[in-house]
Amino acid sequence: MHAPPEPVPGRAAVYLHGLDGRPPQGAIRTAIERAALPTIAPLTNRSWWLDRIMPAFDAQVTPERFVREAIVAEIGSRFGVQPPGIGLVGVGMGGQGALRIAYRQPHVFPTAAAIAPAIDFHLGMRQAADRDDGELFDTLWEAFGDVERARQDTAILHVHPLNWPRQQWFASSPADHHWHDGAQRLHSKLVALGIPHESVLEGLPGEDAAAFEARLATAAVEFLISSLDKESRRIQ
Repeated sequence: MHAPPEPVPGRAAVYLHGLDGRPPQGAIRTAIERAALPTIAPLTNRSWWLDRIMPAFDAQVTPERFVREAIVAEIGSRFGVQPPGIGLVGVGMGGQGALRIAYRQPHVFPTAAAIAPAIDFHLGMRQAADRDDGELFDTLWEAFGDVERARQDTAILHVHPLNWPRQQWFASSPADHHWHDGAQRLHSKLVALGIPHESVLEGLPGEDAAAFEARLATAAVEFLISSLDKESRRIQ
């Protein structure tokens, strides 16, 4: 949790961790601290932030419900911030979680930012035997038991043409061979539906995926702050 002494008023964020299961590190942590953005970073293991019971997290509460109810309540209690003043941000597994939850709950989370979102997680299941990190997809097999069932629960399939988060941003490096295609397909679908969004899908010459993620961390947090400001000025 990041509780700045002089926080940005009426704004807060939920950081959704990646497969490493760690709270914000490196550039994204620095960006959050510099912005004085109150942030809670729940830990849910390799839950993929799904609205399914994930035994690795909890036997009764889904990860999505935990964020939507318990974490929102905790932010209200600690920081006095309520939706729509709460934004979602994440990297990798957490990036797809931020987008997916925002697509499913745009009235609660109208603002989401994702770096290197692992949108096509079903492909991780399919390719697990050929990947060095294939064991990281075991919880998806437990949850779905089938690649096609998993695909139907990915973020892209939760985009609604008439009900979407008003503020969404995502960035994916072409050097991220596992996940970049999913980000491109999401961008194409949003364009086709006329849904406003911001995306960064090109890297700098010679830039690897890790350098890309570090470089875009500040942009992600700046987007959150700017978008939460816009939401605060909306007439409900």
